[in-house]
Amino acid sequence: MQGREVELDVTGIAHGGISVARLDGRVVFVSDTLPGERVVARITEDRKKSFWRADTVRVLEASEHRRPHVWGAAALEVDPVDRAGGAEFGHIDLAHQRELKRQVIRDALTRTGGLDAERSDVVVEPLPGDDEHGGTGWRTRVRLHLDAEGRPGPYAARSHTVVHVDDLPLATPELVEAAPLGDAFPGEAHVDVLSPSTGGARLIIGDQARSTITEVVGDREFQLDDGGFWQVHREAASTLTASVQRMIRADLFDPKAANLDLYGGVGLLAAAVGDAFGAGTRITSVESDERATEHASENLADWLGASAVTGRVERWIRETAAQAGSLERARHRAATVVLDPPRSGAGRDVVAEIAELAPAQVVYVACDPVALARDIALFRDRGYEVDALTAHDLFPNTHHVETVARLIRP
Repeated sequence: MQGREVELDVTGIAHGGISVARLDGRVVFVSDTLPGERVVARITEDRKKSFWRADTVRVLEASEHRRPHVWGAAALEVDPVDRAGGAEFGHIDLAHQRELKRQVIRDALTRTGGLDAERSDVVVEPLPGDDEHGGTGWRTRVRLHLDAEGRPGPYAARSHTVVHVDDLPLATPELVEAAPLGDAFPGEAHVDVLSPSTGGARLIIGDQARSTITEVVGDREFQLDDGGFWQVHREAASTLTASVQRMIRADLFDPKAANLDLYGGVGLLAAAVGDAFGAGTRITSVESDERATEHASENLADWLGASAVTGRVERWIRETAAQAGSLERARHRAATVVLDPPRSGAGRDVVAEIAELAPAQVVYVACDPVALARDIALFRDRGYEVDALTAHDLFPNTHHVETVARLIRP
């Protein structure tokens, strides 16, 4: 069956940027389409009994929400094996992209998180400038992979095959100007291109030595390594700063408590808390990357009660709780925990350790709705409930979405 072309009626959206159809009763996950379309698709995987996978090759009945793809290298006219990855929603109107992301969040929170429909519903908000530019021109960081001859390009969708492109429409103009699409780098594995908010665009070729750059958010400057983690969208850092500040319930916040910023990176969200509640706010940022922690210590110097430590989150919480006296345990119970884990989520052990501290509120920043929903279910098993939700379209023209949730103990 693999390689065969079939007609499919697309009925739904699934996590991961793929749509859902059925063929002879079997679920087929199909790319490059959207619900409401009838398409011709090529079967790419038929080994699983429960579902198959397919790529759209032709649209027979188009959705009213379909538009010309923002990236010619990823359009239907290109053979699926050569379509550039990284813009899997580029053929969908922006407003409908956000509606599909809303549906994915809602389904994850109801099916996996156990929330009812009312508490799981959320509006996915656009970031400034995105609607005006069709969701293009926002990426400040791009990794280009290199083929056997060292020529750069993105991977094809759902593969590790390097494809060659002549444009990067999701990238900022500064990044596009610096991108070495026509060059070659023999012997290297990848080239990172970034356009930070200060200092101009730059390349990181392979594993070259790190250097320090400066990112600006509002009136604050953040130092970090050029190869270190920073939000990709040009407006993401300021958007998440404001979102976390709004999400913290002031009536539950104690500036003298043992407040935590877990997976804290270079201190962006710890700074957001400090700016919202004053220079005397006590908050500890915990991050496993030692270089990021070093930068966080400098970035948080304005707050007398702020500190940054290097450690694995689960282990650090466990050891801290074990050493705490009665006064510190009370400060844990009064604390606000800001949690911004990697895409895989916090997981069972980290949730258990946080719940053992019994903080007053947890503000969870998530880039994967399914991982968030799983962790919400774990928190609910330990007495916490979702008190508020918001979502931001930090990655237009892709399936990714950022969700911020507040959890409290009723």
